[in-house]
Amino acid sequence: MELVVALGVIVFKVALVIAILLLLPLPLTWLERKIAGHMQQRMGPMRVGWHGLLQPVADGIKLLTKEDHIPAEADRFLFKLAPILALAPPFVVFAAIPFGESVSVLGNEITLYISNLNVALLFVFAVIGLEVYGVIFGGWAANSKYAVLGSLRTCAQMISYEIPMGFAVIGVVMLAQSMSLLDIVRAQTDLWNVVYQPIGFFVFFVAGLAEAQRIPFDLAEAEGDLGAGFHTEYSGIRFALFMVSEYVVMVLVSVLTVILFFGGWNGVLIPLPPLLWFLLKVAFFVYLFMWFRFTFPRYRYDQLMAIGWKVLLPLSLANIIISGVVFS
Repeated sequence: MELVVALGVIVFKVALVIAILLLLPLPLTWLERKIAGHMQQRMGPMRVGWHGLLQPVADGIKLLTKEDHIPAEADRFLFKLAPILALAPPFVVFAAIPFGESVSVLGNEITLYISNLNVALLFVFAVIGLEVYGVIFGGWAANSKYAVLGSLRTCAQMISYEIPMGFAVIGVVMLAQSMSLLDIVRAQTDLWNVVYQPIGFFVFFVAGLAEAQRIPFDLAEAEGDLGAGFHTEYSGIRFALFMVSEYVVMVLVSVLTVILFFGGWNGVLIPLPPLLWFLLKVAFFVYLFMWFRFTFPRYRYDQLMAIGWKVLLPLSLANIIISGVVFS
C-alpha cells in the first residue's frame, strides 16, 4: 500500500509540474507585453479581457486552429520531431529541480521535488544540452536556407555558451562539496553563494541569456536578416511548441540562478514561507530577462561569439582558479 501511495505522489508531482510548465507561457506572454508597453510609454494589450488578460488565450486559440503547413521539400519526420525535441529536455530537467524541503499535508511529509539526485547538476547540464538537436533538426528539415542559417547560428551559440556556463558552477560545487541541488541550497543557509562567487554568477547569468536565446543574444532568430531563424517555416501548434520551449528555458535559467547563487528558498530578514521566497526570487530574474529584452540591442554574430570565447570563458576559468586557491 505504501508503494502505491508513493507512486501516486510521484505521478501527481510529475503531472502538476508538466501542467504548470505548459500553462506558464500564458501569463508570461501577457506580462512581457505589459512590461514592454510600460517601458515604451504605451498601454500594451488592452482589447481582449480586462487589461488584455485574455490576449494569451486568444493567441493560443489562434495557434491551435491555424493551418499546420509543412514545406513540400521538407523532411516530414524530422520536421514534426523537432519541436518535441526542443520542448522535452527543459521539461525533463525539472524532475531534478527542488522547490523546497518538504511540507506537511494531512500529517504526511510531502517533499517539494520529484527526485533528489546526488549528481543533479550534472544531470541538468547533460539533459538541457539535448535541446539544441530540436533547433538543428527544425532548421535542417525545413529545407530552407534561412532556417538552416538560423539553426547553425543557434548550434554554435549554445555550444559556445554552455562551456563557460558549466565552468561557472564549479566554484559553487567547491563550496557545497556536492552536485546535489538540495545540498547546494542547504550550504547557503547562512550566506548566499553570490557573495563568494560574484564572477561565477555573472558568467552563469550572461551565458543563461544566450542559452535561452533572449536579447541581446537572440541571433538564432534575428528577424532583420533571417526572417525568423530556425522556425521560419513553422506555423500553428508546432510554432507554439518552440515558443513554449523558450519560456520554459527562461524560467529554468532563473530557477537555477536562484538555487546556485541566491540561496534557493533561504530568506533574509523578512520571515516569509520558504516556497514564497523561492518564487519571489525566480520572478525577479524572469523580470530581468524581460527587462533586458526591451533595453539592450542585439549583438552582431561575431560579437556574440567573441563574448563567449574571449570574455566569459577566461572569466569562468579565472573564477575556478581563484575559488581553488581561496577555498582549498
